[in-house]
Amino acid sequence: MFELDKSAFGTFLAERRKEKGFTQKELAAKLFVSDKAVSKWERALSMPDISLLIPLAEILEVSVTELLEGQKLNSASKMNPEQVEVLVKKALTLSEDNPEKRKARLKKSITLFGGCSILALLELLIGILLSSYAGTGAFSSSLIVMEGLSFIFGIYFWFFVKEKLPAYYDENEISAYNDGIFDMNVPGMRFNNSNWPHIVRYLRRWTLISLIVIPVLCTLASVIPLGFWFSLAAQNIILAAYLAGLFVPVWIVGKKYE
Repeated sequence: MFELDKSAFGTFLAERRKEKGFTQKELAAKLFVSDKAVSKWERALSMPDISLLIPLAEILEVSVTELLEGQKLNSASKMNPEQVEVLVKKALTLSEDNPEKRKARLKKSITLFGGCSILALLELLIGILLSSYAGTGAFSSSLIVMEGLSFIFGIYFWFFVKEKLPAYYDENEISAYNDGIFDMNVPGMRFNNSNWPHIVRYLRRWTLISLIVIPVLCTLASVIPLGFWFSLAAQNIILAAYLAGLFVPVWIVGKKYE
C-alpha cells in the first residue's frame, strides 16, 4: 500500500542525472557509494538508503518529495496531510529495500543461529552420553519436541518472518498473525507495526536461548537420581516453563508497544 514505485524513481533519477551532466560514477562519488549502486537504483533493482535522500535531492536540484514521487511537481500544488503521511510511510520503506543491509542481516543471522544450533547439537550428544553412563537412558520425548520446535521456529523467525506487517494490521484490531503454515493468535493483544519488531526480536532471542538451555536442564533432570516421579515432574516443569516463555512474554511485549 505504501510501497514506492521503483520504476518511476529509477527513471526520474536517470533523467535528472543526465540533465545535470553527471555519469553514474560521478553521482556515486558525490554520494560516497559505488556506481553499481546508482545503476541498480536507475534499473529499479534496489533503492537508496533513506539517509541518502536529502543529499541526492540537493545534487539533482529537486525536492525529496519529487524524488519519492518520481516526477517534477507543480510548485503551486499543495499536499494535504493524508498525502504527506503516505509519502512519509513510503520513505520509511527505503531502509528495508537496501540490499547491503539485508545481506549484513542475513550474515549475522546465519552466524548466530548456526552457531547456537551447533552448540545445542553438541549439548544433546553430551547429554545422551551422560544419561547412558548414569544408566537413566535417553532423553524424554518432550525434549525432542521442545528442541524441534525451537529449531523450526528459529529458522522461521531468523530467516523467513516478515519484518513489516501489511498496512491493514495498523488500521484494524487484529490479534492473529498468519503467514502460510505459521499461525499465531494472542487474545487481548493486537498486532501492528509498532509492536511487531519488538515481538520478532524477542522470539529470535527466545529460540536461541531455548536451543541452548533446554538440553542442559533436561540433562540435569535425567542424570540426577531423583527417582522416576521426581524426574518426570522436573521434565514437566521444564515443558511448562518452555511454553510460558514462548507465549507470556509475547503478550507482555505486544501490549507494551501496542
